[in-house]
Amino acid sequence: MEKYFTKEGLEKLKAELDYLRKVKQKEVAEAINKAAAFGDLSENAAYHQAKEDLAFLRGRMTELEKTIVNAKIIEEKQEQSQGVQIGSKVEVSNGKEKEIFQIVSPPEADPSMGKISCQSPIGKALLGKKPREEAEIETPKGKMKYKIISVG
Repeated sequence: MEKYFTKEGLEKLKAELDYLRKVKQKEVAEAINKAAAFGDLSENAAYHQAKEDLAFLRGRMTELEKTIVNAKIIEEKQEQSQGVQIGSKVEVSNGKEKEIFQIVSPPEADPSMGKISCQSPIGKALLGKKPREEAEIETPKGKMKYKIISVG
């Protein structure tokens, strides 16, 4: 199944996979060898923990490899007439303040950096909207409206 990423988001996944392969995998292998040197493996907690760490690491590497192979890079520059899409930078106003969000795939989401998931309530509400349109989001405090100022 294809997953959409910004170029920056895909590079981040590739860097994580590279780190896991070149650094973390060696660290875990060393931990296994060190723990195995203590002798009786049946009661060696450090050995069993290191083996679990290796299994988790391999699972994460497999997940990253599949994601990278099936990734599709989305173009970040679009015409405003196309509306909000994954990769869009959207300037919105809630009537009081203006904010800028970038709509990204879930693995790339980082709200502290203004990157919100296309699957989040705000992301879902903004998708497909064009400048001057409004998006309504249901929140625990009630409905919230954002007016789209620009899409880029």
